[in-house]
Amino acid sequence: MSMRRITWIAAIVACFSMLLAGCGAKDADSIVKELDKVVGGMESYKGSGTMTLHTGQEPLEYKVEVWYQKPQYYRIALTNAKKDITQIVLRNDEGVFVLTPKLNKVFRFQSDWPQNQGQVYLYQTLVRSIVLDNSRQFAVDDNAYVFDVMASYQNGSLARQKIWLDKKDYAPRQVEVSDSNATVMVQVKFDSFEFDTQFDKSAFDTQTNLNAGTAGADGSNASGEGGKPETEAPDAKSGEAATTPETGGEDVAAPGPKSGADGEAGTSEGQDAQTGSEAGTSGEEESESDAEIGSDPDAGASADVAPEFVASEPTYLPEGVSHIDSIDIVFGGNAGVMHRYGGTYNYTLIQTQPKDVAASFVPGFMIDLGFTMGSISGEEPMTLTWTYDGMEYRLTSSDLTEEEMIKIAQSVQNEATK
Repeated sequence: MSMRRITWIAAIVACFSMLLAGCGAKDADSIVKELDKVVGGMESYKGSGTMTLHTGQEPLEYKVEVWYQKPQYYRIALTNAKKDITQIVLRNDEGVFVLTPKLNKVFRFQSDWPQNQGQVYLYQTLVRSIVLDNSRQFAVDDNAYVFDVMASYQNGSLARQKIWLDKKDYAPRQVEVSDSNATVMVQVKFDSFEFDTQFDKSAFDTQTNLNAGTAGADGSNASGEGGKPETEAPDAKSGEAATTPETGGEDVAAPGPKSGADGEAGTSEGQDAQTGSEAGTSGEEESESDAEIGSDPDAGASADVAPEFVASEPTYLPEGVSHIDSIDIVFGGNAGVMHRYGGTYNYTLIQTQPKDVAASFVPGFMIDLGFTMGSISGEEPMTLTWTYDGMEYRLTSSDLTEEEMIKIAQSVQNEATK
């Protein structure tokens, strides 16, 4: 066989191989178009995995379960396996709820979540970030397409995220969210993810999820065969939520000059925020008037605080801030502690253990803290409120940024989880 003929055969084989490779390869633009179609035609999905937060001295790990059903039903269960605590975020026809089934706690928000904010474990959020970022970076892994795009979350310190999508059906496999220094702050690894899941009719019902948890389930049982909670929560279909002073919800201000002449708790955002203010200013006096300082045994008894109450302090302090003092208080009829901080920023942190109640309405707007949902109300001062493991925390300041508030809240959780 002549050399010329061998050369021609080799050239033909090479061209044929390139043609086959080209037919099977997908570029970023074609995948983006298909992703848009997937989300547009998607009826439901169910996913589970592990979320790791690298926001403190030690990483915090949570089990994550995500359910979605068209048009706007969501159920997200976040479980801290170390403390056996599950919190569930629900969106159904009655609104948005945050449940702690084991403790029979229900908090209701007036929110269009998650339309106004995204979560790293929601498929729609991930796809939207890929579609909207025209400067997206694209790579191909062994079994996944990898997108490196801008992150758009409430926490402004999160700058970019890498998203791994399965080559077969574009299901999410892994997400890494990094700060401006390319340090991974949040990581989600999906163990399973299925499209077009068939859910039971009660899967997104508030009472069903609450009952399942109080019966000893982990909150992921959609059948709702658990027993009744000791304290009856409102039927989700009623659209009502109790607002007793002990709930930490709408009626939250403790007796004091700011509560009004008739002694009733204020319910406006401004009054709600008066539970604490910047240390070292007149706001400190407001804080102390709303939270009764001291260890009155009668007041402590009425609060019915469980003996396992343990005060938690933030491990993160903004630069130029120092701890001023810690004071035992009674707030909203519940014994607790108030920490005061001053310096570059001035703020107070109140921790209490509210009584077991059915439900409460939470004013303000929802904010994602990673380990749970919180709410922000007021402007000057501004108050960030969240609950976890039976404790309620209220961080109040006139000069802290929202980003700094999130960091402080996450560091409190790091300390409380040890």
